[in-house]
Amino acid sequence: MIESDDFVQALQDIGFDFFTGVPYSILGGIIAALMERRLYTPAVREDEAVAMAAGAYMAGKVPCVLMQNSGLGTSLNALISLNLLYEQPCLLLISWRGFQGKDAPEHLVMGQTMTQLLETMKIPHRVLSEATLIEDFKWTAQTFMKQRIPVALLLKKGIVKGLRP
Repeated sequence: MIESDDFVQALQDIGFDFFTGVPYSILGGIIAALMERRLYTPAVREDEAVAMAAGAYMAGKVPCVLMQNSGLGTSLNALISLNLLYEQPCLLLISWRGFQGKDAPEHLVMGQTMTQLLETMKIPHRVLSEATLIEDFKWTAQTFMKQRIPVALLLKKGIVKGLRP
């Protein structure tokens, strides 16, 4: 399991300097580390976080949006009509609820279809793992800068340490 503080430092090391999103328990350790560093700006909804990230990018920041995969559905219009259309890149750090059908019933459909949804929107994505963390971050930085569109890293529960053991 990756320590939240180490994960945040790795994101900063590859250039990310603006973080926003909707508070959520699986990403809670990351959010807490970001708040300690005074780097996190909370949003009310995921589409608002995507818009804030676009504004931060236009102001010279390198943005990251943290969300649960249900928030991907909430942010589709902003991602398509703002980020993809106007080449506004951001890292989407998405927790994968409903992975392999193991979760509460309300998370199963998005858990099964999230990668297909990202592929349909032509948003490059990778499933983050502890074993491939360095390669995943290198890929993120290269893809983000080269394509100037949103890029997604998908986090399964237990990859990055949360607030509770």
